[in-house]
Amino acid sequence: MTTGSEIDYEALQQDAMRGVVRAVLNQIVKTGLPGEHHFYISFLTQSPGVILSKRLKEKYPHEMTIVLQHRFWDLIVSDDRFEVKLTFDGIPERLVIPYRSIKVFIDPSVRFGLQFEDASSDRETPAPRRSLTMDAAFDSVGEARADSPRATLAKKPRPARKPKTEKEATAQSVPQAASQASSASAAPPAAPAAAQPAASAAATSHTASDATEGR
Repeated sequence: MTTGSEIDYEALQQDAMRGVVRAVLNQIVKTGLPGEHHFYISFLTQSPGVILSKRLKEKYPHEMTIVLQHRFWDLIVSDDRFEVKLTFDGIPERLVIPYRSIKVFIDPSVRFGLQFEDASSDRETPAPRRSLTMDAAFDSVGEARADSPRATLAKKPRPARKPKTEKEATAQSVPQAASQASSASAAPPAAPAAAQPAASAAATSHTASDATEGR
C-alpha cells in the first residue's frame, strides 16, 4: 500500500494486526476457546459497517467493548468483519463488527494486546501503535470496560469469638496470680532507709563519750 511515492508502512502494519485478530477468531470457530483464553474487543459503534440494535447504539453512542468468553454463539468470521451473538441484560443481540472499527483487542490470559489507529482520525501522521502492556490496553478500552464481567472472590467472614465461661476465666487467672506471686518472692527485700542514719548516729555518740572520758 502506497501514498504517492512512499510506502505506507503504518497502514500495512495496521492491516497485518487486523489479520492477527481475524486468524485468532477463525481458530476459535474451529476449536473453541482453549484453556483460559478470552478476549476483550473494543470498537467504534459509529464506524461504517457496524450493525447493532437501536438500544445498544443509544447506550454506547461512540465506543463499546464486548467480551468473548463463556456466553457467545454463532461466531462467523469473514475477510473484513465478524459476527457474533451475545446477551445484554438478558436479551440476545447479534453484532456485526468490521475489523476496521476495532480499537483494542486484548487477551488477558496471556497479557497480549493490540491497539489500532482510528480510521476517522484527522492526524496526517499518526503515531505508530503496536502491542500494549496490559495496563495501557485496559486503559484504552474506555467506558464499556466497567460493564465487562469480572469474577471476584468473596472473603469468608471471621467467626465470632465465644464468650468465656466463668470456669475458663478462673482457670486463666490462676496462672497469672501464680506468676505474680513468684515474681514477688524472687525480688530481694529492700533495706530500711532509716537504718543507716541510726547506725551513724550511734557511732557519733560513742565517739563523743570516749572523748569526754579522755579529758
